[in-house]
Formats: sequence, C-alpha cells, structure tokens
Amino acid sequence: MKKNEIDDFETLQGQFDSFYQEMSALAKKNPNDALNKFKLGLVNSVLKRANTFLGKSRLPFADFECFDDATMPSTSDVLLIVSQYLSAFEKLRSENIFYSYDDHKWHWTGNETLTGPPKKIEE
Repeated sequence: MKKNEIDDFETLQGQFDSFYQEMSALAKKNPNDALNKFKLGLVNSVLKRANTFLGKSRLPFADFECFDDATMPSTSDVLLIVSQYLSAFEKLRSENIFYSYDDHKWHWTGNETLTGPPKKIEE
C-alpha cells in the first residue's frame, strides 16, 4: 500500500474502532434502542468511505452499503455491522504487512511505515 492509502486505512479503522466502543456501551444498556439521526449520519459517512476503500470484493456483505435512515437501526444492529467492517479491515491489513527480521518490527508491505502485528496473533 502507498503511504496515502495507509493513512486513509488507519483513519477509517480508527473510526470503526471508536464506533465499536461507543456502540458496545450503548448496546449493553439498551440493545434495541434506535440510533439517533446524527450518529447514524456519522456511521453511514464512514461506511460509504470504507466501501469505496475496500472495493466490492472485500465488503463484509455484498448487498449492504449503509443503513436506511427511514428505518433507524438499533444500536445492536450497528454494532454487528461495525464489527464486520473491523474484521474486513484487519484481514486487509494482515494481508499487507510483514515482520522484518532486520529490525524485529512489523511493516506495511512495500513501505517503511511501521504497524503492529496482526490481531489474530497478538497476545
């Protein structure tokens, strides 16, 4: 990945991480409560950018693009989708990083940008 793609990737992944934390807290309290229009607009904005970034072949669900604001989704619905996007982003990241035995650090492929290990092997 190019540096600008890594920057976009990390921005989107960070936004999904934040949404995941927020939705987890809301879903624990009232999983069936509808999300408000403001938060839904933010989530949909990030989903649309993520869809473009991932491309059709990497989308978690081929027939899902964003939430319909006419039928406000519940916090648990949003949490489900956000977690799937986080998984898709981590899979993409895992496929584009490597461990360098020279400096004993993880790097993005074709780039000197440092990153962490894939989540599935973190302890």
